[in-house]
Amino acid sequence: MEHARRVLRWCGGAMLLWLAVVCPGYAQSQPQSQSQSHSPARFQPTEQVHTTGDGAGGAGASPVRWAADASADVPFTFHDPASPARLTGFEYDLMQGLAAHMGVPFVFVQNDWDGLIPGLQRGLYDLVTCGIEITPEHAESVDFSDPYYVTAERLVVRRDGPQPADLAALAGHVVGTLRNTQAERILAQVADVQVRSYEEETQAFMDLASGRTDAILIDAPIAKYYGQVNPVLRLVGAPIGRVEYGMAFAKGRNTALRQQVNTALAAMRRDGTLHAILARWDLWTPEMARSLGDTTMPAIVPVAWNAYVAAQQGQNGWHARLARYVTFLPQLGHAAWLTLLVSLAAMVLAVGLGMGLALARLYGPTPVAWLATLYVETVRGTPLLIQVLFIFYGLPEFGISLTPFVAGVLSLGLNYGAYEAENYRAGLQSVPPGQMEAALALNMTHAQALRHVVVPQAFRLVMPVMTNDFISLLKDSSLVSVITLTELTQTYIRLSSTYFDYVGTGIMVGATYLLLGLPFVRLARIVERRLAAPHARQRLKP
Repeated sequence: MEHARRVLRWCGGAMLLWLAVVCPGYAQSQPQSQSQSHSPARFQPTEQVHTTGDGAGGAGASPVRWAADASADVPFTFHDPASPARLTGFEYDLMQGLAAHMGVPFVFVQNDWDGLIPGLQRGLYDLVTCGIEITPEHAESVDFSDPYYVTAERLVVRRDGPQPADLAALAGHVVGTLRNTQAERILAQVADVQVRSYEEETQAFMDLASGRTDAILIDAPIAKYYGQVNPVLRLVGAPIGRVEYGMAFAKGRNTALRQQVNTALAAMRRDGTLHAILARWDLWTPEMARSLGDTTMPAIVPVAWNAYVAAQQGQNGWHARLARYVTFLPQLGHAAWLTLLVSLAAMVLAVGLGMGLALARLYGPTPVAWLATLYVETVRGTPLLIQVLFIFYGLPEFGISLTPFVAGVLSLGLNYGAYEAENYRAGLQSVPPGQMEAALALNMTHAQALRHVVVPQAFRLVMPVMTNDFISLLKDSSLVSVITLTELTQTYIRLSSTYFDYVGTGIMVGATYLLLGLPFVRLARIVERRLAAPHARQRLKP
């Protein structure tokens, strides 16, 4: 028993030390990790550059923090297939061009797509650049810069499937698109079309390639980079409608920065920087030419587009796959470390909170017992994802602003504390009442009897359940990806969507989760045997 208590005290102390001293600073540094790993340099498109130019901002200017979801965002901002640790994309190059023209450093912040605008409103960053369409609906929530790209919607089909080339021809077909986009609104007005909306473009194109849908209506840049590189797909018909992209700013805030960005954009249009970036990615469109009145055709080779095509075509063969999987190991290692830290710290909180709630329900005064019951039922009755989002995005409304790491630990710990409370309550109730009576007869106080007699026996009984809960918590830690923490599941989404490889990458991530959980299963069994040994010896006595 004493050994088990020492193990728990050591684990709890270590995790609390990490939480109080190391982890908050670690978490605060995470959103900047993509950008700070590269040294400042002169602006060159597609390079990891964040401090550029000799403009008015000067060397001491405050950095501009911009956010995007780089997990599956080709060709906007994404991880280079040839070098997964490196960010690239035409919007990424655009931001580096703005940094050069404004003379201030730009710092990239990764966030999940659904969290981009909430994070902007909370003030986690200054602006969002992630292929956001300028529409009246979006303009109600955010302020937009001047458009930096104008394009249209395109239809993508299978080469061996139906060939609808316009909206009228889509009647009777299953058509995919991205959720909450102009393309989805266009399809909603077409009669007799079954629309399937997706969170990520990779899912839409995989369903089209596998025959689950007949066509995709999507923004032209996405159609080009996903449709033209896949030999089983093709673009058909003429461009449909008009799409404008703008940078999003928090509503009514950052007016001065928005004006500076618009000024820099105008300068990039005049000096040809914007045209050069789009030409390098083979994204200069007739819509852009008409919008800017730029009819020039500079001899710019689409090197970024060519490099992307070459990287996608060079992925075939098991030798190439194995070499690519080796490059995943550092990223998986970093994500596994973050997943383990979050899970361990949250479990320490859940164990302490759960035991306190269980004791309060069984032995506390009636008002305290009712409050503990209310907490347990409320937390168990609401989804964990809602709790994560509320703690990270909702609490700042009440003046409580937490780092992503602390918010992730709190949300997981508070949630699992409710479940642990029920486990411990069952364990405490399973201890024979005579144990408490015997302890009190030996002149122990009620608290001493609980601490030295009842709780240790209950702890031994619930140890297997605690182990299962920790494994579940380890997997549920994937939900913290919505608050900018790049753990294992978010890493899997990014790698699999970059390379269209959900099998090999999924096996690697699944094996990593398994390796993280097995040592704790083994440790739990060792503790169980040590706790059960005195009772086994006592049963063997004549």
